[in-house]
Amino acid sequence: VIARHLHKCSNRSSKPFISINCAAIPEHLLESELFGHEKGAFTGAVARRIGKFEEADGGTLLLDEISEMDVRLQAKLLRAIQERVIDRVGGTRPVPVNIRILATSNRDLAESVRQGSFREDLLFRLNVVNLKLPALRERPADILELAKFFINHYSEANGVPVRELSREARQALNTNPWPGNVRELENTMHRAI
Repeated sequence: VIARHLHKCSNRSSKPFISINCAAIPEHLLESELFGHEKGAFTGAVARRIGKFEEADGGTLLLDEISEMDVRLQAKLLRAIQERVIDRVGGTRPVPVNIRILATSNRDLAESVRQGSFREDLLFRLNVVNLKLPALRERPADILELAKFFINHYSEANGVPVRELSREARQALNTNPWPGNVRELENTMHRAI
């Protein structure tokens, strides 16, 4: 949500906002997803395919859960960010890109650097502005506002009338520790609707 908001408020808002979850795509496919590939680059590559970097050209690319990316691929990502060019898998010439990169992680990347699972130079390159979003339980004023938002959203999506939260429901929402953060709250409201 914050990444989309930053994009929307930027001078890149008329250009694409592209998001990719680095943890959800198998390591051997992530490079092709990010950088694209040329026809014949590997078995099954029957046509040229542009990757997320090219899709986001002029706009914003969100690399969600970047801490899950393989160290070898991190090196290629670092080059793409520094030089503003990418190499498609199987490609013979660099492709220029102009994008803003946003990256998220639920891990402490400095600790990941110490453990050797994240490149220090990539962390330095990405860590221009660091936003730390506290857990939902640390911002209780947001709980009821988000709950109302999800109630309105899922009521409309499911064609049911919007109902107000009872006093007991508000109290239960405020006292729940929400270990799953906003996703857990969203799913709870969806289930309730």
